Amino acid sequence: MSRDPRTLIRIARESGQEQTAEPLDLGARVRELRKERDWTLEQAAKHAGLARSTLSKIENGQMSPTYEALKKLAVGLGISVPQLFTPPKREQVSGRMVHVKDGEGLRQVTTTYEHELLAESLTRKKMLPYRARVRARSMDEFDGWVRHDGEEFLYVLTGVVTLYTEFYEPIEMRRGDSAYYDASMGHNVVSVSPEDATILWVTSLS
Repeated sequence: MSRDPRTLIRIARESGQEQTAEPLDLGARVRELRKERDWTLEQAAKHAGLARSTLSKIENGQMSPTYEALKKLAVGLGISVPQLFTPPKREQVSGRMVHVKDGEGLRQVTTTYEHELLAESLTRKKMLPYRARVRARSMDEFDGWVRHDGEEFLYVLTGVVTLYTEFYEPIEMRRGDSAYYDASMGHNVVSVSPEDATILWVTSLS
């Protein structure tokens, strides 16, 4: 299969029906998929079992790949061949992943919290997950409200905390309790159990 990657391509669906895709620059699409995974040309070529020079020519529109090369690219990128020619959608899975072992997150210590940032090495995240040990024991330990852009999810892992917010009454939360709130609203968390509580926080970044 050797054709101009910019031409209209008809994609056969598993149902047997066909759908006409919009014209797509295959080279730009492959480059975008590679960068979504934070791969260099060498890394992507190795995953696909292609020569670096071949992948470079595909990305730069200097060659039209054979069907065998397309299959290798798709397998290397963890997608199907039709997806190579399908414009990306917002909900499309990019295949990115990072694994962080217990206790190996990036630590940041303040007077009120001990944060352990999770998935810190993953770039262009839309969420910031982190585990926190709540050292604060009263609102007096904070220099006013904490507030920032986005939304936030809080889940209690151990101990008991009180969640203070700008517009609501304080809420006592125990292991397994959770809260989801607008992070631009002032909020603070304090431990009220004998031991420092630990919580999981997930903050949106967009």
